[in-house]
Amino acid sequence: MATVIETPLSVIGQPQRRIDGPLKVSGGATYTSDVDLPGLLHAVPVCSTIASGRITSLEFAAAERMPGVRAILHRGNVGKFFRISGNSMDTGYVDEARPPLDDDVIRYYGQYVALVIAETFEAASAASAAVKVGYEVTPHDVSDELTLKDEAKVESKRGDAAKAFDGAAVKIDETYVTPVETHNPIELHATVAQWDGDGYTFYETTQAISNHQGTLMQMLGLPKEKVRVISRYLGSGFGGKLWMWPHSLLAAAAARHTGQPVKLVLNRKMMFQNVGHRPVTQQRLRLSADASGKLTSLRHDYANHCSLLDDYSESCGEITPMLYSTPNLRVTSGTVKRNVGSPTAMRGPGAVPGLYAVESAMNELAAKLDVDPVELRLMNEPNVDESTGLPFSSRNLVECLRTGADRFGWSRRTSAVGSMQRDGLTLGWGVGACAWPAIRFSADATVDLRADGTARVVCGTQDIGTGTYTILAQLVSAQTGLPLDAIEVGLGDSALPPGPISGGSAATASVIPAVSDAARAAVKIVLEKAVSLEESQFKGAKPDELAFSEGRVHRKGEAASGGVPFAQILQTAKMHAASGSGSAKGGFDDPLKKKYSIYSYGAHFAEVTWQPEIAQLRVSRVVTVIDAGRILNPHAGRNQIEGAVVMGVGMALFEQTHYDSRNGAPLNNNLADYIIASNADTPALDVTFLDHPDTIFNELGARGIAEIGLAGIAAAITSAVHHATGVYVRKLPVMIEDLL
Repeated sequence: MATVIETPLSVIGQPQRRIDGPLKVSGGATYTSDVDLPGLLHAVPVCSTIASGRITSLEFAAAERMPGVRAILHRGNVGKFFRISGNSMDTGYVDEARPPLDDDVIRYYGQYVALVIAETFEAASAASAAVKVGYEVTPHDVSDELTLKDEAKVESKRGDAAKAFDGAAVKIDETYVTPVETHNPIELHATVAQWDGDGYTFYETTQAISNHQGTLMQMLGLPKEKVRVISRYLGSGFGGKLWMWPHSLLAAAAARHTGQPVKLVLNRKMMFQNVGHRPVTQQRLRLSADASGKLTSLRHDYANHCSLLDDYSESCGEITPMLYSTPNLRVTSGTVKRNVGSPTAMRGPGAVPGLYAVESAMNELAAKLDVDPVELRLMNEPNVDESTGLPFSSRNLVECLRTGADRFGWSRRTSAVGSMQRDGLTLGWGVGACAWPAIRFSADATVDLRADGTARVVCGTQDIGTGTYTILAQLVSAQTGLPLDAIEVGLGDSALPPGPISGGSAATASVIPAVSDAARAAVKIVLEKAVSLEESQFKGAKPDELAFSEGRVHRKGEAASGGVPFAQILQTAKMHAASGSGSAKGGFDDPLKKKYSIYSYGAHFAEVTWQPEIAQLRVSRVVTVIDAGRILNPHAGRNQIEGAVVMGVGMALFEQTHYDSRNGAPLNNNLADYIIASNADTPALDVTFLDHPDTIFNELGARGIAEIGLAGIAAAITSAVHHATGVYVRKLPVMIEDLL
C-alpha cells in the first residue's frame, strides 16, 4: 500500500485554516441565492393551506394582472415530469418522489399547488398571495402517537430475546420518544435554473451535485450532458440538502416556460413544510442483565412517521446490534403514515435518535443494578461484531470511555440523586456512548501539476462548510510537498470528475484514495520526464530512483534542496501540466464491509446544573472523546464535534416542531418560535481525538466524524438530568414541567 510522503511541509494531521475562509469572511464566496444572471426572473410557490383534500378551483386572473407578473404555472401548463427509476446513490435519489403539481390531491400542509413567476421577488410574492385556491377538505392526521397497523419488520435477530428477558434477574422496559426536528441551516433552500433551449444549468443548494444531476436528468427526461449542476458554497444543510426537492423542478419548468433564468428561494416557513425533517420516533427498549451487569437480552422495537407516499425509515436500530455484547437480541421497525411532507436524513439519521434510546436504557439499567454506568458499558464490550461475526477494523470505545472519564473527573461522581453541589447549584453528571458506520462512496479526481509551480485538484464533490476544499489541498500537499497556498481546488460542479455526496460522514474517506492516486499519477509523469529529457541532470536514471518532495525532484536519500523544482522540468519539456487521474469505488455494498465491521466510536460526558428555586436547568460542561481513525485536520474536526454537541444540547432541551391539529400546519415555523441552542446555551466543550489510524479502511486511516458528535449526547444530558433531579425524561425535549 502506498504511503504518504512525510516532509517538513506535510500537512496531514496538522491543524489548518480553511483555504476558503478568506472568501467567506470577505463576501467573495458565491452562494446559490447570490447568483445573478442577465434577465433573471423570480419564482414564488403557492402552498396549500390544508393538509388533506383536493384542489377544486384555482383563481389567478387577478394575480396575472399584477405588475411584473410573467406567468403562473399550475398542473395544466407546468409541463411533463417523470419519475426516477429507483433510488440509487449513483443515478438519482429522492425522498419525495411525487413530482410537483402532479395531481390535485393534497397530502400535507404547504404542498405546492402553483408557481408565480415575476420580474422581482416582491412582485412574485404579492401575486402568489393573490392566487385563490378552492379545496374539498378531508380529515387529516398529524398526531405523534405511533401505532403500527402492519407487522413490524425484523432488522436483526440472534438468540431468543423474549425468553431471556422473561427469565432475567434484572430488567427494564421503557419507551423513548423523539419529536419532529426541522433542519434550520441559515442558508435557505434555493435553485437558479437556466434553460438555453437545449439543456439546463442549475445553481443549487445541494450536498450532492452528482446525485442532484442524476435525479434532475431522469425527472426532466434529458441526457446527462444536458444537465449541469453547480454548488460552489453551501450555508450548511444537516442532511436536508442531500436530495433534490420539488422546487428544483418548478424552477426548471419556469425557466423553460419563460425562456429566461429563474431564481426560486424558499422562505423559512417553507423550510418547515417542503424540504424534509427528522420524523417522530417511538422506541421501546427492553434490556435484561444478570446480577453482575452482563446483558442477557436486548430488544429494540421502533417506529417513525412518514408521509402518505413514502416509506421513509429512520433506521434507529442500525447501531444497536453491534454496540454491546449480548447473546439474545431483536431489533424491529415500522412506519406510520401521517399528513406531513416526506421526512429525510438529518445529521446522524437513525443513530442519533436510536442511541438516545439505547444509551438512556443502559443508564437506567445501570441505576437499577447499582452499577456505575461507565463500568456497565465496559463489562459489555464485545470482542467481535456479534451481529455479523466479523472482526472490527479498529474499535477503541473502551479507551474513549476511560479517557473521557479521566478528563471529566468521573471518579468524583457520587451516585445518589441530587448529592452533588457547586456554588449553590445541584449538579448532574451523565454519560452516553456513540458510534457511526464508516462509509465511503465512489469518487474520481484529477490533479494537475502545472509548469508555473502550482497544482490544481478537481473533484465533483462539494464543500458544505465542513472543510472539503482544505482537505483536498492537504491530500495533494502530502504527496507533493507543495504548500496549501500553491494548490487550487475545484469543487461544486457536475462537469468535474464525479465525486461523492457530502452525507453520512463519507466525503473525506471517499476522496482520499482518488485524490492521492491522482497526485501520485501526476508525480509519476514528472519523474518520467525528469529521466528522459536530454537537458535533465537525472538523464539515464530510473524513475523509481527519484523522489518528489517539497515540490522538487531529487534522488532518493538526498535532500530535496539539492533537487530540481518540478516546474523547471515541465518547462523544459514544454508542457503546461502533468495531469494525473484517480478513481475509487465504494457504496453501501462496499466489499470491505463483508470482511470487517467498520465504525467510528466515541463517548460523551455531560454536566448539568439545576436550580429548583427558579426551575433553571443548564448544560454547563461536556467532555467528548472520539475514535475516528486519523483526523486529517484537527482544527476543522474539532469544529465538527463542537457543533454537533451544541446541536445535541438543542435536541435534548429545545428542538421540536409542533403541528396544528386543526389544519396540519407546522406551528412554530420560524427561528423565533423553533428554539435551537444559541451561544448562551453552549457549555464548556472539551474534545479529544484518539490517534488510532484505521488503515484497513483507507491508506490514511481516516473515518468520518460529522455525524458521530451528535449521537449519544442527548442520552448523556438526560442521564445528567436524572442524576440532578431524580426524574427520567423519556420524551424529548426535556421540559421544565417534567422536572417540577
